[in-house]
Amino acid sequence: MRQIVLDTETTGLEPARGHRIIEIGCVELHNRRMTTRTFHHYLNPGREIDDGAFEVHGISNEFLSSKPGFSDIAQELIDFIRDSEVIIHNAPFDVGFINAELELLGPGWGRLEDYCRIVDTLVMAREKHPGLRNSLDALCQRYKVDNSSRELHGALLDARILLDVYLAMTGGQTDLSLDDQQGSGSGVVQQLRVPDTDRPRLLVIEPTPAENALHQQRLDAIDRKSGGKCVWKTIRD
Repeated sequence: MRQIVLDTETTGLEPARGHRIIEIGCVELHNRRMTTRTFHHYLNPGREIDDGAFEVHGISNEFLSSKPGFSDIAQELIDFIRDSEVIIHNAPFDVGFINAELELLGPGWGRLEDYCRIVDTLVMAREKHPGLRNSLDALCQRYKVDNSSRELHGALLDARILLDVYLAMTGGQTDLSLDDQQGSGSGVVQQLRVPDTDRPRLLVIEPTPAENALHQQRLDAIDRKSGGKCVWKTIRD
């Protein structure tokens, strides 16, 4: 299964008031293991960044002045997320901004939901931990995910942190690895163990005639109850 963890940073809080995306970051998961593929761009929004937003992410107008616009990376984004399950924390916020950007490009672009399935980890967390704080920072603390590098918000950094939170919240990294490669999730990658061929043979203790008789009685009882479908009796016979 291919999954994409996605996050954005914006000029403000409301796309309906003309606010735009200034950073988008995506990390790819395949069968619950992070791959080496990422998608990351800073974007020139064509407008000023609100002071409150700047305090959150620290991305300046000057820094973005030479960056591409959303229209320049839209197709690349769609190609990256197409036919995947996209994991977002507080999905209506990010999806609303991406859909507003796609709308500016024209009706032919559709909506994000037309290209992928969306999973909201905030909804998952509220169902799993009702009545508790379920911000990304709160979930990091609850699941012991290291977010010490998160002094300011950043789309790619937050996507990587959310990836670890998502894996922890949904049961860890459960795939069986047959090589030495370690995933970046919070679970443990299991390794196959090869038994020692030089170890002594195990001692086999044969049952006594009385034990054999009791065992046969038990199989006969199971056979009667199952209408003659006792597998162990068939094998024994």
